[in-house]
Amino acid sequence: MNTVSERSGLSQPMVSLVERELRNPTIDTLLRLAVALELDLSDVLQRAQRAAARPKTK
Repeated sequence: MNTVSERSGLSQPMVSLVERELRNPTIDTLLRLAVALELDLSDVLQRAQRAAARPKTK
């Protein structure tokens, strides 16, 4: 988490909040995290969109 924080320029508490789904990140935060993690943001968003479209189980 320290490495992601340093690479993204975000605070460690912010990275932790996003990771634990306690904070909805802004697009800027998402871009910073994607760059820090060497991910393509469009791939991440597509996966999130597919997950959101799946029916929720109780």
